[in-house]
Amino acid sequence: MPSLLYKSLIDYNSPLFRTQFLNVSAASPPSPPPPNRSLSCRITSQSMSCSSETPLPTLRTVTIPYYELKDKDADLSLKIEEGFGPNGLGILSITDVPEFPSLRRNLLCLSSRLAALPGDVKKELEDPQSRYNFGWSHGKEQLESGKPDLLKGSFYANPLIDVPTNDAYLIQRYPSYCGANIWPQVALPELEVAFKALGKLIFDVGLMVAYHCDQYVSRGMKMRKDEGLEQILLRSRCHKGRLLYYFPAQLSNHEENGDSMSSWCGWHTDHGSLTGLTCAMFKRNGVEISCPDSAAGLYIRTRNGEIFKVYILGHRTFTYE
Repeated sequence: MPSLLYKSLIDYNSPLFRTQFLNVSAASPPSPPPPNRSLSCRITSQSMSCSSETPLPTLRTVTIPYYELKDKDADLSLKIEEGFGPNGLGILSITDVPEFPSLRRNLLCLSSRLAALPGDVKKELEDPQSRYNFGWSHGKEQLESGKPDLLKGSFYANPLIDVPTNDAYLIQRYPSYCGANIWPQVALPELEVAFKALGKLIFDVGLMVAYHCDQYVSRGMKMRKDEGLEQILLRSRCHKGRLLYYFPAQLSNHEENGDSMSSWCGWHTDHGSLTGLTCAMFKRNGVEISCPDSAAGLYIRTRNGEIFKVYILGHRTFTYE
């Protein structure tokens, strides 16, 4: 299944920022693929802003109300197949989850404060040993052009477990998954509380999605009780949350390429069991505004090579890929 997002700026007299939280509920640390084995990209996605390009078709995601999702006796197989099945886009949305709007706002509003911390403070939040997959990361990723991605800053943490393992072998072999969280406990202590609260909610609702996925699969094949997606998520200790913040372009020394489909983030295929995405928050001069660019958003390339823009319903909705 796929995933992607966008993000935000600093508070100065900045033009625009967008911010978003992504929570990846990963399975156990992945083993490297055997030699000479190729991994196929079935559905990929990216977020971008490309007003100069020809508009692509827009599709609404399959939507499940929370009250239906939490009902274990509800038959959601048609919606699960429409969203995640062989002809689906690999994405579905959950609406009206209690507390979600406030938890989303609490965390996303902290992203600009995190990005505006002094450089030496953010340096202490970096973790090169994990390939910058814990703590703060800015300019460490590369776009498809090979240039460093200076537009966005990321903060990574496991929202459920601060120290998933003390096994030195696992930490060395899977540093991006098995490392320990790094929190700005002095400079921005409220970040940890807000990050964990939203991450836990996305995980809990993700378990409900996984349960109904298992029910759908069990109708077509025999499954052991311990081998479904829900149990994989429950057993895993390697969950990953990512808070993204996009700086204003003029503050990031970024040269915009209007023809680039990857001007914001490149095509990619997720490697987690489920990825939960919130919608972005946009601000100008500290005031929240609606998305100012109709071309900005989440794009998905299907198994057949078609590209669609995905329409997600507002701040009361989040999606799973």
